Amino acid sequence: MAEVKVKKRFVAGAKCPKCKALDSIVLFKLNGVETVECIECDYSEQQADEQVAKQATGDVIGVFKP
Repeated sequence: MAEVKVKKRFVAGAKCPKCKALDSIVLFKLNGVETVECIECDYSEQQADEQVAKQATGDVIGVFKP
């Protein structure tokens, strides 16, 4: 079985809510679930697309879809 390659992107200027490390957050999507992880500690958070759309507030300018 072939391994699925997931493209991970760093989030510039993001600070980990757990360890407070700057520029250590990566963002990736796997099976329709958006995930953020810290490369310095074991912090991880996931949200499905529907949850992201519901939580969008006036602070969000737009969602970048490559």
